[in-house]
Amino acid sequence: MNDLKEKIFRFENLIEYSDGSIVSKQILTKSTGNITLFSFDMGQNLSEHTAPFDALVQLIDGSAEITINGKDYILFKGDSIIMPANLPHSIKAIEKFKMLLTMIKSN
Repeated sequence: MNDLKEKIFRFENLIEYSDGSIVSKQILTKSTGNITLFSFDMGQNLSEHTAPFDALVQLIDGSAEITINGKDYILFKGDSIIMPANLPHSIKAIEKFKMLLTMIKSN
């Protein structure tokens, strides 16, 4: 999103909720990683999966349940958690929420 360079912005204002859906928006994509915004309507989820890289989740609105390697974590606005590479994880919207996902790629 080149239109954000050298501008002040708030992540929560860059993405809207959509009834019954999950919305994603790429903020920055580089060979070394990417930053993506997500909004989840209440009850929406990403089923269990793995990723080959560490990922930082930052909740910027609402609350979510994140399960990492079988352990449940409840996050609220302002909370963050690191999802380690190659561990199964899933995400569920307890209420509608927005999150920033930062994926760091490495060898």
